[in-house]
Amino acid sequence: MNDRAALDLLISHGPLTRTRLGELTGLSKPTASQLLARLEAGGLVRAVGNVTGRPGPNAQLYEVNPSVAHVAGLAVDEKGISAAVADITGTVLGEHRVEADIKDEGVPGRTARLVAAAVDGALAACGLGHEALHRTVIGTPGALDPRTGTLRYAPHLPGWHSRTLRAELADVIGTPVVIENDVNLAAVAERHTGAAHDAEDYVLVWIDEGVGAAIVLGGRLLRGATGGAGEVGYMPLPGAPLARGEALKAPDGGGGFERLVGVLAVARLAREHGFDAPSGPEALEQAARTPGPAADAFLAELGSRVATGLAAIVAVVDPELIVLSGAVCRAGGERLRAEVEAGLTGLALPRPRLRLSEVTGSAILIGALRTALTDVRNDVFDTA
Repeated sequence: MNDRAALDLLISHGPLTRTRLGELTGLSKPTASQLLARLEAGGLVRAVGNVTGRPGPNAQLYEVNPSVAHVAGLAVDEKGISAAVADITGTVLGEHRVEADIKDEGVPGRTARLVAAAVDGALAACGLGHEALHRTVIGTPGALDPRTGTLRYAPHLPGWHSRTLRAELADVIGTPVVIENDVNLAAVAERHTGAAHDAEDYVLVWIDEGVGAAIVLGGRLLRGATGGAGEVGYMPLPGAPLARGEALKAPDGGGGFERLVGVLAVARLAREHGFDAPSGPEALEQAARTPGPAADAFLAELGSRVATGLAAIVAVVDPELIVLSGAVCRAGGERLRAEVEAGLTGLALPRPRLRLSEVTGSAILIGALRTALTDVRNDVFDTA
């Protein structure tokens, strides 16, 4: 237990002296010295220099050996796959992007080859081979059904629905593979480095090409019986046509909430208010920068639509915090957040805090790496 506590402190604080490690763990100096000697002999910790510039002899600094293990995180979207490789301290060493139409699965095994190419590129960028990897986490739209092993709620990704896909991916990558819902991973990233750092019960609402949510209660992701908890894009809501069966898979939007606030809906609403751009988020960015009644009306209408969906979530979950994420929320920024907050007033009795995402970079990729690091640290630290 002391060894694991020390390793976790070295991960969270960075290099520490024996004295400081003893203070943080409550261990005596002799016990802290024995602990560090044991971890150093096991290859988990290494000396990394000295603290200078203070009275007395220089104190040795120790850190977790970053080469003990490496992980890969991947983010899948309809246009390609992004991959990143990090060492056990969380330092990202290499990244690579494979551009491809993920919806095209005319060639058997194409999905596994695309994933392998993305991982190979990230490994090459940091000069590592497959033998250095210990764990891989992949974020995709939809969710892996724990009962069947197949991807659900993502009809637009046909190549990802094989029951044997996870085994195929593990074979080409050479590590255990976890396939996780992309919005769930964004919520993990938000808890680690973003707006949810101080919340145990929160919902991340992702509004982008698709619309979804990640629900975290007591610090744990709520997944549901089939992995589909948080598929709020399918919620029927006032103001949207009721969709059933195959209509939920239509290219112009799925369920009610997505048809109200997804990127296609935002583009249509923007044109109605005189804002035309190549995409909904771009039109929204333009409006958010523009003073005047047209922009105010556009943002108020969109904010009211988002608030309608949030009210249904709040009535069931009652979170302390809602984090707004995805391309639409980023484009609307604080101005849209304020309109959503105003629209939510009176729609639901609970009043959660409402924040914009604070994660810099790809939240899905960061969440994938963070999930893989948690797993591999448990394996390496506890068994070593």
